[in-house]
Amino acid sequence: SADGGRKLSLDSIPMGLPMSDPTAWATAMNNLGMAPMGMTGQPLLPDFDPALGMMTGIPPINPMMPGLGIVPPPIPPDMPAVKEIIHCKSCTLFPPNPHLPPPATRERPPGCKTVFVGGLPENGTEQIIMEVFEQCGEVIAIRKSKKNFCHIRFAEEFMVDKALYLSGYRIRLGSSTDKKDTGRLHVDFAQARDDLYEWECKQRMLAREERHRRRLEEERFRPPSPPPVVHYSDHECSVVAEKLKDDTKFLEAIQTLLTWIERGEVNRRTANNFYSMIQSANSHIRRLVNEKAAHEKEMEEAKEKFKLALSGILVQFEQIVAVYHSASKQKAWDHFTKAQRKNISVWCKQAEEIRNIHNDELMGIRREEEMEMSDEEIEDPSEMKETEESALVSQVEALKEENDSLRWQLDAYRNEVELLKQEQGKASRDEDTTKEQQMKLLQQALQGMQKHLLKVQDEYKKREAELEKVREDKLKIETLLENLKEQESSTSRVCACSQEKECPVEKTLSNSPVKSEREVLLVGIISTFLHVHPFGASIEYICSYLQRLDSKICTAEVEVLMTRLQNTFRQELSGVGASLEKRWKFCGFDGLKMT
Repeated sequence: SADGGRKLSLDSIPMGLPMSDPTAWATAMNNLGMAPMGMTGQPLLPDFDPALGMMTGIPPINPMMPGLGIVPPPIPPDMPAVKEIIHCKSCTLFPPNPHLPPPATRERPPGCKTVFVGGLPENGTEQIIMEVFEQCGEVIAIRKSKKNFCHIRFAEEFMVDKALYLSGYRIRLGSSTDKKDTGRLHVDFAQARDDLYEWECKQRMLAREERHRRRLEEERFRPPSPPPVVHYSDHECSVVAEKLKDDTKFLEAIQTLLTWIERGEVNRRTANNFYSMIQSANSHIRRLVNEKAAHEKEMEEAKEKFKLALSGILVQFEQIVAVYHSASKQKAWDHFTKAQRKNISVWCKQAEEIRNIHNDELMGIRREEEMEMSDEEIEDPSEMKETEESALVSQVEALKEENDSLRWQLDAYRNEVELLKQEQGKASRDEDTTKEQQMKLLQQALQGMQKHLLKVQDEYKKREAELEKVREDKLKIETLLENLKEQESSTSRVCACSQEKECPVEKTLSNSPVKSEREVLLVGIISTFLHVHPFGASIEYICSYLQRLDSKICTAEVEVLMTRLQNTFRQELSGVGASLEKRWKFCGFDGLKMT
């Protein structure tokens, strides 16, 4: 009967459900990503959509589908994964709270096929564990511990992902509520030596296949080896002799001939044959010489064409440059805008540069021709006579060269004038920057003076307080006044003598142009620097050197110090016109004689 067939099929399957609850069976199979089928293989629900992999009307529970690969596709964030109750033969699995975060897992080891399962019931057996986890795939081995955990090894890697889905489920054996019959499953990746060994073997196999594939690719792209040279025989000798007379096959034949001679095939019997082949190779020299002469002729013709084309291009460049120069004259120049003038000047410079480059190239070609002509004249003294026409042509060329040189000189003068204008502009900018720097330095000096005055006032107040204390002490100690007065009189005499000795030194210091130890150091460094530069140096150059030693040194301070020491430093003017420059020189040796 049908009921009997259903019971038999139920006994034959290790994980069965009572047929009184077909919806729970369909839900459990849908959780594992399988189509809900009955015990006899018939579909339980007619509205199951195999293309979608889920039942119509039931939200998706497990994103992992069998056969989709090792790593399952991710669940969309807007589609929550709802876990259902899973009924097994000996136990029931209850899903965790959906609002709790997913259980934490360790990093997946390479080639992982083993999982760690913790939180098992105390009364749980290997048969119950097999019943729960064989839904995820073929189980190879189970290693159960006495402390409510075990390790399960699957046949494939993707089965581990299915087993991780059961992490967090609460398990209950039968209908018992005893603590020993319940537990909360914790499934995580486990690191097993067998998995690592199999993964390494697989990687080595893939590496071997990759090396084999690369070797095949290299052999496919490797150039073929040259064909072996045939051994000498009378027939082959006649064939090679015929090839030596053919221009297209000469290279192959000469290589064969060279190999035979190196092998030692020449003897008394074959000497005549080899001599005839060498004679054929010698006759090929004439053909090569004729071919070279033809190529040289073609090269000369190409040179002439190139020279004519280059001279035509130069004529056009001259006309374009003349247009730019005429446009730069005041008649037309005043009517252009500022941007147009700038563009015209830039174009004129570019055209002049290109014109000069092409002119140099043409002059180089002409010089090479003249060198060749002079070599031919030395070789053939009979052709040293020149006609009047050639003399006129040389004069015209000389005039052209002079004209070009004068034009280049004019361009050079123009460039110098532009450079001088730019330098004048830079000098004015530098003066502005130096004025700003001087103002900043003066402001800093004023601020420093104010701070110094405040410090002096504070010290003055402290000294006054100390004096008051000393007066009070004097009033209290009247018995020691006489001794103190004698000591004070002796000390006052000594102070007067020291003050008299210090006064002339101070006077000499106040009268001398050098007012501090810093200025003395500056004078020494500047004197050493200018002694190394006998032709003098500008104040900017001197200050740039001093600012490397101390960045606070300013140009105005150095210039004022040098003007005060007229017997040590002397200022001279050098240059003419726009290039006029002030230079400072060291004249300490002359000043020593004068003073």
